[in-house]
Amino acid sequence: MSEGSLEAPIRHQIPWREADFNDPDKINAELRRVFDICHGCRRCFNLCDSFPKLFDLIDESESGELNTVNSAGFKPVVDACTLCDMCFMTKCPYVPPHEFDLDFPHLMLRYRKMEFDQGKVGFAHRQLTETDRNGRLVGKAAHLANWASKSGNNLTRPVLESIAGIHRDADLPKYHAPAFENSTAGIPDLNVNAPAHGRKAALYATCFVNYNSPAIGEATRAVLARNGVETEVVYPSCCGMPQLEQGDIARVVENAKKVAAELAGWINRGYDILALTPSCALMLKFEWPLIVSDDENVKKISAATSDIAEYVVDIAKNEGLADGLQPLDGSVLLHFACHARAQNMGPKAADMLRLIPDTEIDFIERCSGHGGSWGVMKENFEIALKIGRPAARKALESAAGYVVSECPLARDHILQGLAKFDDGGPELANRCSADNIQHPIQLFAKAYGF
Repeated sequence: MSEGSLEAPIRHQIPWREADFNDPDKINAELRRVFDICHGCRRCFNLCDSFPKLFDLIDESESGELNTVNSAGFKPVVDACTLCDMCFMTKCPYVPPHEFDLDFPHLMLRYRKMEFDQGKVGFAHRQLTETDRNGRLVGKAAHLANWASKSGNNLTRPVLESIAGIHRDADLPKYHAPAFENSTAGIPDLNVNAPAHGRKAALYATCFVNYNSPAIGEATRAVLARNGVETEVVYPSCCGMPQLEQGDIARVVENAKKVAAELAGWINRGYDILALTPSCALMLKFEWPLIVSDDENVKKISAATSDIAEYVVDIAKNEGLADGLQPLDGSVLLHFACHARAQNMGPKAADMLRLIPDTEIDFIERCSGHGGSWGVMKENFEIALKIGRPAARKALESAAGYVVSECPLARDHILQGLAKFDDGGPELANRCSADNIQHPIQLFAKAYGF
């Protein structure tokens, strides 16, 4: 038996259709096996709140070992997992192919599927995952919805907290109309003289860009047009990440098959597939094939999908970028989003921004604390700010002109944490919020003069 694996981590298919996958006794036995290994290692103590909760649970037990811990205490450990994959990707020495065969995030997913199938996921939590329905409905009255959901609205936010469990102080993404797939914003003329002219890309809009931040999609189209890349916006539906967080794997499969079937048609016409946010890229590249292993379209999408920063860097390395990049008017602090790291492609957003001449780029490689919908819930919000405090402190110390992340929600959460610091924190947070530049591709578009 080796102390820790030196081999590249691998992941097993998720056998979610098998009866044993939902068996409470088998799940409990696997939780106890894995938690005992984690207790003896503790390398993940400074990641998400799952591990401090687990270690406190064990340390405060009668024997200080797992044998005197009641399994009923495991649920808060599971609930604190944000499925960021950082324990699997960066910390755990016992992931497959090590004989301990430890995959903490997918074990948490297994527990959540059991709970979902038992009807234990509440109505409000299930409605929050309906991003397409919510985006279409709320987008019809975006200004009213944004007023009602604005933090500090003492009329509506206490009601939202009571009904949906969303903390009244948590900043929420704004809705936008029209959606990106229906955007009337002009696309710059295709630069037929660019070195990469001839490439074609289908932009998988993602629910966030489609309904909440079309500016990210518009910046992407502008950058690619300058570089001679023909683009089309495609959005059959959400990738299923919100449902994955709640353990609704059947819905993930439904969405994966629907989206993959449409995107596969674009691949057949010679288009590359680009995902505009890292969580969705992670789903298309890695999670879908582990869940829907028998679908040929899913396999095709997995092989053909790129993150947008990854794609721009690929153009730079192969054909070369179009001329015209100019220095930015301030330094940049880039947050390395967890789901960008989990794609195992390296810091492509940093590589992309370093292509901008004479611009200082600094880097945050700490968790923002947001964790999808986890960080805005009433029971988690203060913990989420605490987890994100080192990232927010780095933003304060940098005094950067721009704070961006490939995960726009992570970026906004860092700014909310930044506003909690004295000595210029609120001022810096307000300045960075005012420019509404969330994603590094928007800075790249700005450097091109868009």
